Amino acid sequence: MSEYKYSTLAVHAGQYPDPQTGAVNVPVYLSSTFELTGIGSDKGWDYSRAGNPTRDRLEEALAALEGGKTAHAFGSGMAAISGLAASLHAGDHLICSHNVYGGTARLLDQVIRHFGIEIEYVDLTDLDALAKALKPATKLVHVETPTNPLMQLTDIAAVTELAHRHGAEVSVDNTFLSPVLQSPLALGADIVMHSTTKFLNGHSDGLGGVLIGTKPEHGDRFLLMQKAMGGILSPFECFLVLRGIKTLPLRMKQHEENGRAVAAYLAEHQKVQQIFYPGLKSHPQHELAVKQQKGFGSMMTLELGSREAVGRFLGAVKLFLNAESLGGVESLASHSATSTHAALTEEQRLKIGITQGLVRLSVGIEDKEDLIADLDQALAAV
Repeated sequence: MSEYKYSTLAVHAGQYPDPQTGAVNVPVYLSSTFELTGIGSDKGWDYSRAGNPTRDRLEEALAALEGGKTAHAFGSGMAAISGLAASLHAGDHLICSHNVYGGTARLLDQVIRHFGIEIEYVDLTDLDALAKALKPATKLVHVETPTNPLMQLTDIAAVTELAHRHGAEVSVDNTFLSPVLQSPLALGADIVMHSTTKFLNGHSDGLGGVLIGTKPEHGDRFLLMQKAMGGILSPFECFLVLRGIKTLPLRMKQHEENGRAVAAYLAEHQKVQQIFYPGLKSHPQHELAVKQQKGFGSMMTLELGSREAVGRFLGAVKLFLNAESLGGVESLASHSATSTHAALTEEQRLKIGITQGLVRLSVGIEDKEDLIADLDQALAAV
């Protein structure tokens, strides 16, 4: 379906009518096992850990949305990154964005590192630093752009070109922007991952993750990880993501409009000491955002100066819910040091710029004037 425009793909890729009943929505196949047609033969499925018709449809849709060859859905974003890292071997070297999401760092440091895989965190905005870090054992460069929560960008095309010269693959966490606003594979990346929990699902009602590859061996590798590790996405949650992506372009348009308006308001507010949002011209990587993104999204982070100020702010918001996660239709606000990066020590957080005064916003699709009014009254309490 590659000849269709993006909004058409979101509605129809992988979501054609059921051939048996004509149902326009993909059926939810809540079966763990499937009748075989003979010894060693089946109708395409034998056991749901290895494959399920509902999951197949979601994977087909997500591969089309990112322009990849294959997609494999996992039980959460962390399960997807686990599947990505588990394809490495003892002695391999993995380079990761230095201020990556705390859950990713926890996985790499407390689990993957013990398998004999060398983990190195590098400021991927500095190509010279990346060039120095790359070595023959480097197999993967994992990029988070924008980073969570500091909204730091990485030049995907430049990093990919450098990594490929050294024989390494590049994976990109595209959760914050979704395939609507950023296309890492078109910029040269080899693999894209998402927490489907976020914008792809869009309704804060189901966990999930996905790995999308560009080569046949990616499909073989990630299918093995699904079958061997078992961290697959349930049929019902596959259905929820399929439902969500039908409205993804529409939702992202509203997220984007609201995000820009809220960021512009906050950038002028005297109680906000600093705002991290690449859509603002004051952001040091604004030009890179214009170059490699198709929009700026609705994620942003504020520096309010202290944990106490954040506490007063979170205690005063009404429409912005004090909750973790992001990408749902409702607006959320969270204290980064005790949520996304709680797994790190205070020293580790400060090293990458996570202070006690940071609050991350996920701007939803409510009326932007109502959201700004809510922020205005909450900041008055700071």
